[in-house]
Amino acid sequence: MHYPFIHGAELALRKRQEAEGLVPEFRGETYDTGDISYLAVSTCMVLIMVPGLGFLYSGLARRKSALSLIWACYMTAVVSLFTWYFWGYSLAFSKTATNGYIGNLHSFGMKNVLWGDDGATYPELLFAAYQGMFAAVTGAIVAGGIAERGRLFPVCVFTAVWITIVYCPIACWAWSANGWAAKWGVLDYAGGGPVEIGSGVGGFAYAIVLGRRKEQLLLNFRPHNVSLVTLGTALLWFGWLGFNGGSALGANLRAVYAIMNSNITACFGAMSWCLLDYRLERKWSTVAVCSGIISGLVAATPCSGVIPLWASVILGVSAGVVCNFATKIKYLCRVDDSFDTFAEHGVAGIIGLIYNALFGADWVIGLDNATEHRGGWLSHNYRQIYKQICYMLASVGYTLFMTVLIGFIVNYIPGCKLRASEDAELRGMDDDQIGEFAYDYVEVRRDYLSWAPPAQTLQGASPQGGSEAEGEISNKVD
Repeated sequence: MHYPFIHGAELALRKRQEAEGLVPEFRGETYDTGDISYLAVSTCMVLIMVPGLGFLYSGLARRKSALSLIWACYMTAVVSLFTWYFWGYSLAFSKTATNGYIGNLHSFGMKNVLWGDDGATYPELLFAAYQGMFAAVTGAIVAGGIAERGRLFPVCVFTAVWITIVYCPIACWAWSANGWAAKWGVLDYAGGGPVEIGSGVGGFAYAIVLGRRKEQLLLNFRPHNVSLVTLGTALLWFGWLGFNGGSALGANLRAVYAIMNSNITACFGAMSWCLLDYRLERKWSTVAVCSGIISGLVAATPCSGVIPLWASVILGVSAGVVCNFATKIKYLCRVDDSFDTFAEHGVAGIIGLIYNALFGADWVIGLDNATEHRGGWLSHNYRQIYKQICYMLASVGYTLFMTVLIGFIVNYIPGCKLRASEDAELRGMDDDQIGEFAYDYVEVRRDYLSWAPPAQTLQGASPQGGSEAEGEISNKVD
């Protein structure tokens, strides 16, 4: 037996332990240290997306609920990883599954997950860790649906069930060797179905179950801290390069190509969205830039390792324009999708999947020197379009139905009522659910309907308007 990473006394000890059955037989002769290092770094990069989402959501919300959204992103990611460790990975990627819908529990608790297949250049345990970050990020994106009105413990319960019943099956369809979509030849490079459609439609469906925020509490609503929005976007962009680049599963040219495609799409998405918003008020919007970057990165997720670079220019413009107008869907449906999760994730994910059929190139797919596929129309594979559309419709329909169903069921579990009370919504989720605040100088309450001070207080005010009561009122900001 050859041990490329073990030498000297450690090698002798290893052989003795192996002969006595104390340790599993070494099967890593084909491991590539470059691939292992790259995938490990990509795993860490994807994790950065969780606080990025937390800062993004926190900045877009009002101050009285800022910290609760950071908490929700962190905790749903924790719950997702907990679920992934015990049964999630097995349900998505078990190799002994007998159907193309969902796996079995062959790898429950990471059992039978260590070395990987013969000839693999990285251990399967590393692949499981990498894919676990995808599940964590997806769960955190869905958590945006609770904005300013959702209770925190129920969303954790919901996330555990949702990852199991929604995310894992769609991941199995697209990425498992036994998945029906993978066998059919559907192109989904880094998660247009399980990650983007799953999170976008899932967050939208959760908002449907929760209901709208109270209209009278939304007067003068605006993001309370755009600086946090830019910080969150920066962390997301950085993490996304590990998300899309790492999906090549090795330090190869396809990974480099995916990173370049992601950057191009993000840039053109940002410019398109920003120009569309500029036409309305003749002012440049920072939130518009961030929204365009995110929509571009989302659109690149399913196709950054599939389409040529020039097609990413078209993709970025398409994502920026279509997703910008898609933000109006929530008004047509009267759904309080506070952070435009459906427009920026669901719609952009759909666009990326369709672009795989239109611009998928067999030579780009083969840049990892391992994957073979006929590509899309660019490679004269005209049948790819109906495969992509069927997979997209299946992902949207399944996610929407199951998310609403899970939400209604969890809502009736004792102690798991999804929505906070109207009084709690008025005071803010930070005060009601956590008891801690993002800003220690902020007054808890902002009641627009009861701002008028007592008449006797106003009569005692000084000519300069410097009464104590008036000073208290002026500090009541959201």
